[in-house]
Amino acid sequence: MQPLSRLLRPGSIAVIGGGAWCAAVVRECRKIGYGGPIWPVHPTRDQIGGLPAVARIEDLPEPPDATFIGVNRSATVEALSILSAMGAGGAVCFASGFAEARAELADGGDLQDALLAAAGDMRILGPNCYGFLNALDGAALWPDIHGALRVDRGVALVTQSSNIAINLTMQTRGLPLAYVVTAGNQAQTDLSEIGAALLEDPRVTALGLHIEGINDLTRFHGLAETAHRLGKPVVALKIGASDQAQAATVSHTASLAGSDAGARALFDRLGIGRVDSLSELLETLKLLHVAGPLKSNRIASMSCSGGEASLMADSALSRAVTYPPLTEAQRTDLRAALGPKVALANPLDYHTYIWGDRAALTACFSAMMDPGLALGCVVLDFPRPDRCAAAEWDVVVDAVADTQTARGVPMALLASLPETMPEATAAAAMARGIVPLCGIPDALKAVEVAAWLGQRRPPPAALLLPGQCGAPRLLTEAEAKAALAAHGLPVPRSARADTPDAAAALARDIGFPVVLKGEGVAHKTEAGAVALNLPDADAVHAAATRMAAPGYLVEEMVTGGVAELLIGVLRDPAHGFVLTLGAGGTLTEVLADTVSLLVPAPREEVARALDSLRMAPVLAGYRGAPAADRDAILDAVAAVQDYVIANAGTLAEVEVNPLICTPARAVAADALIRLEVPA
Repeated sequence: MQPLSRLLRPGSIAVIGGGAWCAAVVRECRKIGYGGPIWPVHPTRDQIGGLPAVARIEDLPEPPDATFIGVNRSATVEALSILSAMGAGGAVCFASGFAEARAELADGGDLQDALLAAAGDMRILGPNCYGFLNALDGAALWPDIHGALRVDRGVALVTQSSNIAINLTMQTRGLPLAYVVTAGNQAQTDLSEIGAALLEDPRVTALGLHIEGINDLTRFHGLAETAHRLGKPVVALKIGASDQAQAATVSHTASLAGSDAGARALFDRLGIGRVDSLSELLETLKLLHVAGPLKSNRIASMSCSGGEASLMADSALSRAVTYPPLTEAQRTDLRAALGPKVALANPLDYHTYIWGDRAALTACFSAMMDPGLALGCVVLDFPRPDRCAAAEWDVVVDAVADTQTARGVPMALLASLPETMPEATAAAAMARGIVPLCGIPDALKAVEVAAWLGQRRPPPAALLLPGQCGAPRLLTEAEAKAALAAHGLPVPRSARADTPDAAAALARDIGFPVVLKGEGVAHKTEAGAVALNLPDADAVHAAATRMAAPGYLVEEMVTGGVAELLIGVLRDPAHGFVLTLGAGGTLTEVLADTVSLLVPAPREEVARALDSLRMAPVLAGYRGAPAADRDAILDAVAAVQDYVIANAGTLAEVEVNPLICTPARAVAADALIRLEVPA
């Protein structure tokens, strides 16, 4: 396959078609200052967008590096075949009606196959996509308006939504956009390959992804490897939910660990930052562009308002952001700069005594900026430029710049409202190496993500790839426990019986008290198919008679439990095998105290995940209660993972709930395994 660089950084552009879309491509290339030749192609028109047109693709003076194909879907296939044969560099396929429209068009899939065959080794974007903007070299294979300007360096954005791409180009936050690329239905070239190619451009500082779905885990892993090798941060906004995860409803795990949990676990594994909105994406990329990943989450906040200081403090409660207490050195220097009337704290309200005094402001900010901090934020909302002058606000900006030079710690101007950071002000701040952040919640999320990205981590670990879907098979509880026990998971002593009499007899052999379970029921407790702590054979017989099940499982009653845990693994085709750990038992979904990782998860990672649960104090021995056997819990998780790895080709999900955790052991009281065997 040809490299993407020729398509994305073209020396020549062809535009095929005569509609308004094609004229717009010519217009936008001119607007952004494209310096190479642009060759329209149309069978009957003499010109498109004011440029002379040739009648046939074969009449072009040479094979174009990049082509925008703005004709119908059948003609698109024909055009690709000609371009590929003549050695063109690549094409944007604007037309829709291919595989993304299978539900509406019976031939959509077949036509996409023909599209790929016609392209051969030539790169294509789409179909059903707007194309791309390259603001570094001034190329705009883009059939609509946009807000991008030429830049020398900046961030790259890749999205599967053309309309969202347009919206992102209209941002007025001062963020320099080097590339904006839409992926369409990713028939040949997917979001991962595009992102990796953009990261290879030395002028790109960071990559932002808007993801609707990941269709190739191996290529997405390759994107993460490229980012790690180049030392460039990647931030993703993932939307949507996995149909596979939502369809699997027989376990608690399925309801807790769908696509969102899988995406978070995948991004954590690969070192990709995660945001939850477009504004968070833009603010995070802005911070990364100027300051790069932060060395920690320890920051300082400075404002001339107690209200702003309180907002900064409160907004950090939901973020992994820390305002360290002031050191004695900070207090001494701040007192010298501000006098006795100001209460010293972080966040700091420095009042307005020094407003308009550049030297005094610099002394205050410099006193606050301990070298151990990762970022200093000066909260500053600018007046409307169309109605007010901002000379005194400019003095604060100068003081921030002076502080950054003097202390060597990155500095940010933080407007509490996005509207109060004019675009020109943001651009001027960035030119001075100051981060202009817009909106307190989004800014603190940006700090959180940048600090997470700044943690040292090894290259992205290999992923365990799921097998193909197939015919479902649900193991009985006894079968599931036997399968997991073969990989080292402790299970209760048990035996199965077909009748109440047989169940009572087996209970005597196991030893009382026992648990009786009716077979063939997914959620046994809700269905009344579980009887606990049965003290004798008569109680077992009576319980079995009430259940009237086709079979019974008689088990040792595990006593002395400190806590109950859930261990679940769900196959998520878009993200891998998602391991969920959390509070178990009948209240699993009510408590919703879970954390998700990807299989295989190292023992130390599992240990950190357990510590992050709200129930972690219970496991450690809460208020004098005995602690659970931590090593036994970790061994149980390892056994489940071992089973998953050994059966990755057919496993759909596995769940242990509850894992009864005692001071001496961890035992799987119930287990479920669902397989899908390919035909």
